[in-house]
Amino acid sequence: MTKILLVEDDETISFGIRSALSKKGYDVVFCSGVKEGKGFFSSEFDLILLDLNLPDGNGYDFCSWVKERSESPVIFLTVRDDVKDITRGLDMGADDYITKPFHIAVLESRIQAVLRRAAASHVLACGNIRMDKKKMQVWVGEEIISLTGLEYRLLLLLMENRGCILPRNRLLEKLWDADGNFVNDNTLTVAMKRLREKLHHTTCITTVRGIGYRMEERACV
Repeated sequence: MTKILLVEDDETISFGIRSALSKKGYDVVFCSGVKEGKGFFSSEFDLILLDLNLPDGNGYDFCSWVKERSESPVIFLTVRDDVKDITRGLDMGADDYITKPFHIAVLESRIQAVLRRAAASHVLACGNIRMDKKKMQVWVGEEIISLTGLEYRLLLLLMENRGCILPRNRLLEKLWDADGNFVNDNTLTVAMKRLREKLHHTTCITTVRGIGYRMEERACV
């Protein structure tokens, strides 16, 4: 079930939204301010519906706070329709901006659109390899692959930079082990070898001699 955090201090508006979305099968958690919203928030929420004007702060600050902690999409709901307000919200990472008053059907349509975009954005693919960043799962074809934390982070860097050469020194700067220590050159070599083996010796990961590695779309096996 899709879980939504609604941060709105107007009880009439929040009741209407909760009632309508609950009928559509959404699990809506309601709070009326920034402090309460931070208390309820977790990465389990699929979407945040956020008012700009709140009794103990503003939606901009809460949006920035959320974006520092998760990839949960945010939709602003507000009476403020000035272009500067809208662009500020979108520039800080909000996924949509709906001005009040609005029809509930419009809100439902915008929610569905944002959730579709969010679902597509956290799934990476290269050849027959797929990675779901939200679920932290990796597949080769239809087979789920079990990776260590280091192997997963290494593959994530390669997938997020598909088509680009990643120098070894950059990988070493970005990677760390289970205890938070930086990975050394030998550990990187071993991790890459094991990652390739677990991905059935994929040809999508290529070694650029003397420089580093590159993930590219090709006849992966």
